[in-house]
Amino acid sequence: MNSIDEKLQPILSTVLHRNSGEAEFHQAAREVLESLGRVVSKHPEYFDEALIERICEPERQIIFRVPWIDDNNQVQINRGFRVQFNSALGPYKGGIRFHPSVNVGIIKFLGFEQTFKNALTGLPIGGGKGGSDFDPKGKSDREIMRFCQSFMIELHRHIGEYVDVPAGDIGVGAREIGYMFGMYKRLNNRFEAGVLTGKGLVYGGSRARKEATGFGTVYFVRSMLAQSGTDFDGKRCVVSGSGNVAIYAMEKVQEFGGRVVACSDSSGYILDEDGIDLELVKQIKEVNRGRIADYVELKRGNSKFVKGGSIWDVPCEIALPCATQNELNGANAKTLIKNGVIAVAEGANMPCTPEAVQLFQKAGVLFAPGKAANAGGVATSALEMQQNASRDSWSFAKTESRLEEIMTNIHDACHNTAEEYGAPGDYVLGANIAGFVRVADAMHAMGVI
Repeated sequence: MNSIDEKLQPILSTVLHRNSGEAEFHQAAREVLESLGRVVSKHPEYFDEALIERICEPERQIIFRVPWIDDNNQVQINRGFRVQFNSALGPYKGGIRFHPSVNVGIIKFLGFEQTFKNALTGLPIGGGKGGSDFDPKGKSDREIMRFCQSFMIELHRHIGEYVDVPAGDIGVGAREIGYMFGMYKRLNNRFEAGVLTGKGLVYGGSRARKEATGFGTVYFVRSMLAQSGTDFDGKRCVVSGSGNVAIYAMEKVQEFGGRVVACSDSSGYILDEDGIDLELVKQIKEVNRGRIADYVELKRGNSKFVKGGSIWDVPCEIALPCATQNELNGANAKTLIKNGVIAVAEGANMPCTPEAVQLFQKAGVLFAPGKAANAGGVATSALEMQQNASRDSWSFAKTESRLEEIMTNIHDACHNTAEEYGAPGDYVLGANIAGFVRVADAMHAMGVI
């Protein structure tokens, strides 16, 4: 664990005390504060007006009951959350997650990370996050519709295109966004396209939004590899997950000449030495809504399914954790390093534990933190907001071109900031400081609010 500047230690102590039991939020706050010692030394004005402490405290936290009726006519109760973390740069912006693990600590950690991630895009969006402990797995379309409608009956009071603009996340895709948008429209009696992003194309969505997070991660890695004088061509890659982010990260890796040999879901992972058949994965996960184990049954050949195993045991040169938080720990990192990994990029939110990150950095492995490497999704959501505001719809090529430009700029900001603050090659420090400075400058200009 890295040390924290003595001036910042009291702020961390306050965060830990004020948010007891919220391990993920503690982890995120500690990581950012560990990076800010150099900033405080160089720019003591950022320590004034309790600015850093204010950045660690959400502007608003909303918790609400979500009652709904299942297909057996039984009343079910879930809990909904929205944490509006920071609006210094623009309206709160961040996804909605439906997963049994969701609690206020996880939503707070995600909103905190989102604040800096959104700042790195250079676009006028603040940070927020929301969700519910509702589990969409095994639910019928009708049950999901009823849940989403009940969720929006409360959430609609707190969002708006100039206030808070949610999007999708784990468990929330175009189907769920559609149900929520429909209920928002009915409750407010107006077509406010910019209130949600990740919408369907027929009612205001953006081309390339579905692909954006995965594509963006790979664009960042391409820049990181180029900075070190190499590229994807012929490199063996492993991608955890098989959802939206993982699928489109794999697609872009293959386009750039890499060979993806493994991907996973919560039941285990598949290994295909011939290279993952991406169209088959899309059919299983996007159309059939099946399990990744189905891949072996359908493809056969030189592939196998490992139930409950660790995908990080598979040797690779490039590892892209794209599933969920803290999925890659210190033991996994040691295995990857031993097997010759040269680059790791977080396609998910904080999928690597602090120990894993430190091991990668100590071993000289290129490491891209999620707040930089997976910013492509929210960047394209902001582009969707632009299109909605101008009553326009861009081509796929134009949207992807803007995404590529934004991700290249994020890489350069992280790289150059790390060098400016005396830590060349440290993308974690570069991302934290570059994002922090932009938010802090805006907050300082607005006074103590």
